[in-house]
Amino acid sequence: MQATVRSFDETTRSGTVFLDDGTVLEFGAPAFDAGPLRLLRTGQRVNLVSAGGRITYITLSTFPVPDA
Repeated sequence: MQATVRSFDETTRSGTVFLDDGTVLEFGAPAFDAGPLRLLRTGQRVNLVSAGGRITYITLSTFPVPDA
């Protein structure tokens, strides 16, 4: 699934994204830490993996998603 970064807090390593339909989803530090990123900027396109209604992995849209 793809989205656009809405906000990111470097201190907590968490933030929010907009899905293409405008829905806002939150992600926590575990989802950010699961990927190879050091930071995110507002407006960046990202790939997401979710399970159980939670985002579990987030990375840039140009990076591969595990088991994709």
